[in-house]
Formats: sequence, structure tokens, C-alpha cells
Amino acid sequence: MSAGVAAALVLPAAGAGAILALGRWPNAREAATLATAGGLFAVVASLLPAVLAGARPELVVLEMLPGIPLAFRVEPLGMLFALVASGLWIVNSIYSIGYMRANGEAHQTRFYCFFALSLAATMGIAFAANLATLFLFYELLTLATYPLVTHHGTPEARAGGRVYLWILLGTSIMLLLLAVAVTWFQAGTLEFRAGGILGGRVGSAATGGLLALYVFGIGKAALMPVHRWLPAAMVAPTPVSALLHAVAVVKAGVFTVVKVIVYVFGVEATAGLRSVDWLPTVAGFTIVAASVVALAADNLKRRLAYSTVSQLAYVVLAASLLAPVSLVGAALHIAAHAVGKITLFFAAGAIYTAAHKTLVSELDGIGRRMPWTMAAFAVGALSMIGLPPTAGFVSKWFILSGAAATQHWVAVTVIAASTLLNAGYFLPVVYRAFFRAPPGGEHAHGEAPLPMVAALAITAALTVALFFHADVPLALARQLVAPH
Repeated sequence: MSAGVAAALVLPAAGAGAILALGRWPNAREAATLATAGGLFAVVASLLPAVLAGARPELVVLEMLPGIPLAFRVEPLGMLFALVASGLWIVNSIYSIGYMRANGEAHQTRFYCFFALSLAATMGIAFAANLATLFLFYELLTLATYPLVTHHGTPEARAGGRVYLWILLGTSIMLLLLAVAVTWFQAGTLEFRAGGILGGRVGSAATGGLLALYVFGIGKAALMPVHRWLPAAMVAPTPVSALLHAVAVVKAGVFTVVKVIVYVFGVEATAGLRSVDWLPTVAGFTIVAASVVALAADNLKRRLAYSTVSQLAYVVLAASLLAPVSLVGAALHIAAHAVGKITLFFAAGAIYTAAHKTLVSELDGIGRRMPWTMAAFAVGALSMIGLPPTAGFVSKWFILSGAAATQHWVAVTVIAASTLLNAGYFLPVVYRAFFRAPPGGEHAHGEAPLPMVAALAITAALTVALFFHADVPLALARQLVAPH
């Protein structure tokens, strides 16, 4: 099984090399992209039966420092994250081919190459067996996605890229690395272990301070006030926005937060400590504040970006409640948000490609000209709100159940209020699209190119399918909390 872990790490990096070598032949280059994405998903999926059966495939590469190996282990949360990232890379690749060609984007070989490298880093994060390995690939993901954020090369793109790079590198080096060092000093190990490695080794106040270093040092989780990199990165092409918001970057952030809470601090060791009570409050504030900003945003991608900030905080809130049922909800929301949000960004890119519109106020009647796109958008919007029959309902139900089980009524109130706010900024888009007439004299247009429409139809279908068939993510999420 260690061969499967090695293949998952090496395959996307090798695919990046193949893409670079085939850059002069676009069809061959894109075939290599699709083949690499499909191969990666097959390799990751091949590990699933063993993990569900209780096995934990491992791979130790080398010893970076005495007692700190470069090592990988596939546990349930990492398995779920890897399945989501590798599966959606296939769909994103199909979408990217249509988008990049239809919009005549330059430097397409570089784009596909760094996309593959980003997935290689993502697999390293998903399967990291210790904090040192995770930190290494966390930083590699930031560096691999920077050329994608600045892809257009405009002053605006470079400015957005600087914000992206400095916030993510600054938080990780100044805060996360310090937290890792303190953990090593206190626990004598950086290995992820069931039940945590810090239990009983640090006092209550120190636990609260160390948790703050981790949570704000993991800037990719976009918890306020270290969230500005995410809307700044919206200068990137839409497939990159999908990568940032659904496939890899933000999911790496909230995945790391959950993994640290479960495997470093330990749920039972942390529950009841008053020094960690601040985290649900910060997460709840982020949920509501980001929703209010989204409510006022007319630019569609900006609205979606702040929606992402809010939705990520659901995962942090769920993990911070320290209840088994809420931890299941946190894990499920990683998958549910991924398929719903990538659908919304795919739809935004399709609207831009076909109609050259970026503002919500410009979308009157567009559902009559782009019915497939806007129907998919409606499905993604329902999932963000948390309504059936979409995946978002399932994950939010578990989170709400966890809040009720712990009698955290502030969290219950936040979830209820944010649901109304989500409806407030998503449903008007759907209403404009289908129930208002297009402006007179506007140039007629239809749907975006077929690969883009096919991709968003697939992700919308997955959003509904996860409502009815959430067996695999639910089984992995329950394994995560099995000891509790």
C-alpha cells in the first residue's frame, strides 16, 4: 500500500513534467493533463477500501532532522480530502480546457503545469504523517499557486499576488512554524496521533495560546482577520478561483485546522478548557461578517469569495465545538462545500465567457439564455444555504446537531442567522436570472463552450448526489471520531 501513497505523491509532479514537455502541442498537453488527473484519482481511490477497513497505509521517505521524518500516512480525514481534491481536478481540467481556449488565455502550458504541481502539494498535505511534513507541503502549495494567481501578469494581478503571497507566507512562517516548534518542545514528537500528542503536557492558558498560533497561522483557512488574501486572489482566471476555493487551497487550510485539533490537541484533552472558548466566537464572527460583506458585493466573484470565507468558518466552528457529531459535520462540510462552491465558480466563469458579465446587477434574464449554467448555479446556491436536496444540508445538519448537543446556543444562533444571510445574497441572483427580462438591445448569446457546461453540470449533479449518497464521506468522517 505504500506504493499507492508514493504514486499519489509522484504522479501529479510527473504529469507537470509531461505537460511542460508537450507544451508545443496543445491537444497532447491537455490530454496529458486529463490523463494525470484521472490517474491520480484512480490511485487515491485504490487506497479507500483499505482505509475503510481500518488500515493506515504509510510511507517514510527520509529523516529530515533527528526524530523528524518526511513521512506519510493515510488516515480518514486525509483520505476524504485527497478524494475530493483528486476527483474535482478531473472536472476542473475539463472546464479549464474550455475556458482557456474560449478566452484565448496566454501561457496555457505554464497554467496546466503549475496546476499539476499544486495537486502534488495537496496530496502531500492530505497524507502528511506529522506536522513537519505537512508544513513543508503547505508552503509548497502556496508557492505553486502563486503563478496561477498572477497568471494574467497585469498590475492588478501582481498586486493581488503580493497580498496572497505575503499573507499566506507571513502567517505560516511567523505563527504556524512557531506553533510547530512549541509542539515539538512540549511533546517531543510532531507525529499525528489519535487522541492528540499534547494532552496533559501543557496548561490550560498555554493550550489556548498555542491554539491561537495554529488557527491564525493556518492562513489558508481564511479566518478573520487573516482572510484578505482570498478576495485579493480573485484576479486569477476562474479555473484558478475554483482551485483556490474548492479543490485545494482553502480546503488545505480547514483540513489542517481540523487535523491539528483532533491529532495534536486531542478532542477529549481539550474539551472543557475555558482557554479555547474564544475559537467558536471568532469563527461565528467570521461566518456572519463575511456574509454581510457578500450581501453588499455586486461583483459576482467577490460575492462568492466572501461566501467562501463564511463557509470555511463553518468547518472551524464545527471543529471548535469539540463534539463527535460536529467533527463529523466539519469533515462532511469539506466535501459538501467543495462540490457546491466549484459549481458556483464554474457558473461565474461561464457567464463571463459567454456574456462578458461580472456584476450581479447585469444578470437580469441570463437564465433564459444560459439555462444549464444558471440551473447549476441554483443548485450550488441551495447547497451554500443548506437546503435539501443538496450536500450542504447534510453537513450543516451535523454541525447544527453538534451545537445543540453541546448546548452552544450562540453557535446555533450563528448558523440560523447565516442561513438567512446566505439566502439573502444567493437567491436574488437566481431570481434575476430566471424571473427578470433581459435588457433590451443586448447582444444575444447562448451557453459557454460545451466542456465548461459539461463540467458545471457534473459538479451540480455531485452536489445533489452527495445528499442521497453520502456513505463514503460519512464513513470516513465517523472513523475520524471513532475513539470518541
